[in-house]
Amino acid sequence: MATEPILATLDVAVQYPRSVTRSSVLSDYWALTKPEINFLIAFTTAAGFWVGAPTHISHFPWASLFHTLLGTVLVSSGAATLNQLIESRFDAQMRRTARRPLASGRIDLRCALWFGISLSVFGATYLALSTTLLASLLSILTLLGYLFVYTPLKRKTPLCTLIGAVPGAAPPLIGWAAAVGRLTVDAWLLFAIVFLWQFPHFMSIAWMYREDYTRAGYLVLPAGDRKDRFVTWQSLLPALGLFVVAIVPALRGQSGVIYVAGALVLGGVFLYYSTSFALQRSVACARQLLFASIVYLPVLFALLALDKK
Repeated sequence: MATEPILATLDVAVQYPRSVTRSSVLSDYWALTKPEINFLIAFTTAAGFWVGAPTHISHFPWASLFHTLLGTVLVSSGAATLNQLIESRFDAQMRRTARRPLASGRIDLRCALWFGISLSVFGATYLALSTTLLASLLSILTLLGYLFVYTPLKRKTPLCTLIGAVPGAAPPLIGWAAAVGRLTVDAWLLFAIVFLWQFPHFMSIAWMYREDYTRAGYLVLPAGDRKDRFVTWQSLLPALGLFVVAIVPALRGQSGVIYVAGALVLGGVFLYYSTSFALQRSVACARQLLFASIVYLPVLFALLALDKK
């Protein structure tokens, strides 16, 4: 999730009591895992697991759900740490990220490397041993795609958004694979919903912080006049596609009328804000779209889980 820009300040050598220093270090390591993003990842993973798992609540594999969430969040935390390690010198050039633990130098790069690797390896191993090999494999592929394909592409082409949306939409697949052991058409529908949702969501962030991204050398938006057209189509077309795709689970008998009604209302609101942003391309519209996107996905998946047939 996006946060408000943080102005970089000069580090001052201040002596703190040991308890405060220890607390600060733990807080910095916690920040490396990007807990705000992990919440959404855990939620979409849980939705994939819940929809794919046996329907009857008395036979629901609660322990397996816990193992799935723990393993997925560990891998996600490792990926977030390693991503910040790779981009630490670029994060230092952006107001929004300059105070991150690695960008500001509060955590040693080697410590972050081992921290990120340990979380990733332990999480993937935990998934393999406690759920299914497919869930573990998907988590590994997601991590590799995020770190070694999407991350470097951000400095090379605006199409990085398209590539990055693939690992970004993987959590429901991991949850489904952990519950069922294989991927079905319904699992890929959840993937498609998250895949399409990411474009308006990220376009709002990219527009609000476009100067920051340019300062750090990220090519998340094209230069010149192409930028406006790019943002318009990347916001509007995926939102239209999402409005249609979100209804398909009901057409396949996966959910009932409550979900359909909710999907239509949520989709209409999300499409409205996406269209407003696409046409006006203002910071105010971008903020409204960002808020709408943050609300849309958890509520939609909650309705799908609660109205599951």
